[in-house]
Order: sequence, then C-alpha cells, then structure tokens
Amino acid sequence: MGIIESARGVLWARRRQPDEIAYGVALGHERFTPRGLLAQARAAEEAGFDPVCCSDHLAPWWDPAGGPPAACGNAWVWLGAAGQATERVSLGSAVTAIVHRYNPTVVAQQLVTLEALCPGRAFLGVGSGEAMNEVPAGMTWPSLAEQLERTEEALTIIMRLLDGETVTFEGRHFRTQAARLYLRPERRPPVYMSAFGPQAAEIAGRLADGIWTLADPQKAPAVIAAYRRAAEAAGREPGEVILQSMASWAPDDDTALASAREWKDTLVDENYTDPIADPSQVGALGADVPDMKFKTMGLVSADPDAHVRKLKAIRELGATAVVVMNISGADPLGMLRTYGEHVLPQLRDG
Repeated sequence: MGIIESARGVLWARRRQPDEIAYGVALGHERFTPRGLLAQARAAEEAGFDPVCCSDHLAPWWDPAGGPPAACGNAWVWLGAAGQATERVSLGSAVTAIVHRYNPTVVAQQLVTLEALCPGRAFLGVGSGEAMNEVPAGMTWPSLAEQLERTEEALTIIMRLLDGETVTFEGRHFRTQAARLYLRPERRPPVYMSAFGPQAAEIAGRLADGIWTLADPQKAPAVIAAYRRAAEAAGREPGEVILQSMASWAPDDDTALASAREWKDTLVDENYTDPIADPSQVGALGADVPDMKFKTMGLVSADPDAHVRKLKAIRELGATAVVVMNISGADPLGMLRTYGEHVLPQLRDG
C-alpha cells in the first residue's frame, strides 16, 4: 500500500466513496481521566465517528488549583487501552510533539505497535508542541525556527523508519545509529503534521501524509495552499487535509459555554510560540479571550443544528476530514450521543 493510499484509508472505516468526508472526535487528556476517556471512546464509536484521537499533554491549559480539574494521562498508554475498548474507529494522537519529550525512534516504535494491536486503525499526528509540556520535562524552549528544525529532523527519522529503512541520522538535534523497526505490520500507518502557518505546512507537504490545522476560515486557506504547493513541488500527491474545531454541547447554551471556558487558552497564539510553561500563566492569557470570539472559533451551542451548520462551513474550506475536540465539561457523553443522533446523520446526508 502506498503512502497516499494508506493516508486516505485510515481515517474512516465507514467511507464508501473516495471523496467522502471523515468526521472524527478528539478527546482531551487535559480535562478528563483515562477511564473517563475510555467511556468517551466507546460512546464515540457508537455515535458513528470515524477516527477517535486524543491530545498528548504533560500539563493542562489552565491551573486546576483555580479552575476545572486536570488529568493529563499518557496518550500512548491510553491509545493501547482504547484499541481494546473499541472495534472499528481509527486511533491516534492529535498531536504528539516531537521536539523533546519523545525520541522520534520511540515514537515510530509506538505507532507500529498500535498498528499491530489494531490492524488498519492506527495513525500519528505530530507537531512542534508547546512550552507548557516540554519545559517541565527539561527543555529550554527554543525559537520558532528551532522548533521547526527539530520537528523536521524528528519527522524525517520517523518516516524513514516507517518506510522500512535502517536509519543512521546525524542531525543538529537528533541522532540515530542503525535504528530500525523490527515489528513490521502489514500496513504502514500514516503520519499527519499539525501546522498553523506556511513554514510548518511546507514541511508537512514534503514529508507527511497530510496536514492537520485549525478550522479558522481566516487562516486555514493559506495553510492548506502552502501544504499543497509543497507537496506538488516535492512530486507528491497532497494527502489528508484535517480541520479541527472545539465543540461543546449541553442542554442549554449557558451551560455549554460555562463548562468549556477553560479551553479559551488554546486560542492564544503566544501559548504555542513563547516560553510560557506555567499553567496559571497560560490560563491568565486565555482569560482575556472574549466569550464571543470563543463561540465564533468553536461550536458552543445546545442546538444540534447550529453544530451542523458550522461543520458544513468548515468542510467547505477544503477538508477531507473534520475533527471536533470534545470540550463539553458538563456532559461529554451527552455531546457524543447528540452528535450520533442528530449531527452526524445530517452531515452525511448532505
């Protein structure tokens, strides 16, 4: 199976037509316990989502001493358990930072192990991460240029290992000595790269099987265009275009908003680029995000039809897959049921 074939086949077990959109859900280790997320994974599969992915965080976006609780379980331990708790959905991280905490050789090993346990279902999302996850693990947070350098080196190693090479690599940031993967599942699981700007999108176009970006109508078109140009310049067919948005549902609009406000912190650019490692500082910046902007950037509503309308607009940005991050603190399982009963059927009908 070729790179693009594996990439375009992983995110939807339900797909029947080549241009059918996948609809996935991202589950937040920051907010929910590992056992609670297993219940969400099972509910997501029952609801009819295609991929189920999870965040990969060492720290939350807020200070749990002054806000909602936090958990931050290990994503890769959890993915193995989720594979046994579900039967159909594709599984992967959204996303794993490959600048410091994770050695790229180990990331590749983790991915093929998940694929061996869950044949045809594993994928990997990678990105440059945030200071709040890497600084506590011992990293001095680098410049944006170095973040991209590290990401490109690590991704190069991962892709070469997945393609079956024995890799000796001497980079500025990462090294390998005759590294290889001895576990060889029948299918090479695909790798998607998170990108919020054209420089990261260019790396994704050259190396990854697709791009994963925020469903921001102001920024996403330029990121997608940069990704496609880079893929074509490298002689590769563009792969997946995965657009992600946050979603909160509750029986009323006020509860849907109040139980999700801690996720405002994800909308602050500085929390991704700058050396801000203390969750209380991360949360303080997010507190300045207006409710209206938060609701505009996400899907925060008790009305399933409002979710449908916004998701239809997102897919028109050029997505091959749309992923919603379940930030429904009040009733996360209720949101998944609502999507299964009211939202996903309408999206798939037209």
